[in-house]
Amino acid sequence: MLSIYAVILDVVRSLRPVIVEIERKDPDLGRQMRRATCGVALNTSEGMYSRGRNQAARYHSAMGSMRETLSCIEVAIALGYVNAVDASLLDRIDRIVGTLYKLSA
Repeated sequence: MLSIYAVILDVVRSLRPVIVEIERKDPDLGRQMRRATCGVALNTSEGMYSRGRNQAARYHSAMGSMRETLSCIEVAIALGYVNAVDASLLDRIDRIVGTLYKLSA
């Protein structure tokens, strides 16, 4: 198993309260963020058991979903739905994006 997968699951857990707060104020944005966040874990897991170009494609999709999750956070902050998110959580998101980028190359 990839060590980044445990980090992804930890980020999913950490984002749960943020998603819930966003859903209260904007159900559509909250649902989109929930789907994107889940997509990171699901595509990474699928990539771990794929081969060749399929593997790279799964990691690339996971990276895109992580970027989409980050964009949802940024939009929610810009719209005043949530306050700033913990910097260490954002650092872990950046680490995930960087790792998935390397895996998809």
